[in-house]
Amino acid sequence: MNATTTSATCLIDDVLVGKAVPFTRAGSVSAIAKVSVRGPQRVTPLGLASDQQGDLRVHGGPDKAIHHYPHDHYALWREDIGPHPLLARAGAFGENISTTGMIEADVCLGDRFRLGSALVEVSQSRQPCWKLSDRFGIADMARRVQDTGRTGWYYRVIEAGQVQQGDAIVLEARPHPAWPLSRFIDLLYQRAIEVDLLYDLLALPLVPSWRTLFERRLERGTVENWQKRLTGIAPVD
Repeated sequence: MNATTTSATCLIDDVLVGKAVPFTRAGSVSAIAKVSVRGPQRVTPLGLASDQQGDLRVHGGPDKAIHHYPHDHYALWREDIGPHPLLARAGAFGENISTTGMIEADVCLGDRFRLGSALVEVSQSRQPCWKLSDRFGIADMARRVQDTGRTGWYYRVIEAGQVQQGDAIVLEARPHPAWPLSRFIDLLYQRAIEVDLLYDLLALPLVPSWRTLFERRLERGTVENWQKRLTGIAPVD
């Protein structure tokens, strides 16, 4: 699949859900441990009906309803960190949808896909947090996900429906072909203060939090501090 195509189909390898349970640090709760489920799963405006999120301040909601992570990346992660047991099956990154043949370079911001019988729209890439590091037992895993651009992405739900393993993902609309997620992620983390590109990005229908982030970059000429998100430890002023 290529970001310049007008139609694309990919099959769903796994549909995954998780329950919110106490996590690694005092007071923390997470549903990052997703497991594959069989049979039709109901897709609602807030995601898969049988899925949960541990911290609704930063996870879930209409703009992060469904998390898609490419299984294509797993082989690369095994090269990077070795044969980690979490990489033996889908769900290592807390994803709801696992596929092969569809990565960040193939998907554009605002793409609309038929996901089973539901219609979904690519709303944003994932910003990895410290829970990935704790889950893998690797102190800088969240930073590695960010730096490699192997982040996965989120969908918002345009039309509710059902989805299950083996269903097709079919591209129905691509309004912003110049903005594959790989380009978006590169600007977000690597080419952070390129004024012309930031203005181009702000012309897109960004989710409110992303719009605020990029407007602040333009205003201040600096990049936000990522320490708390990546490590769970607030920076010291």
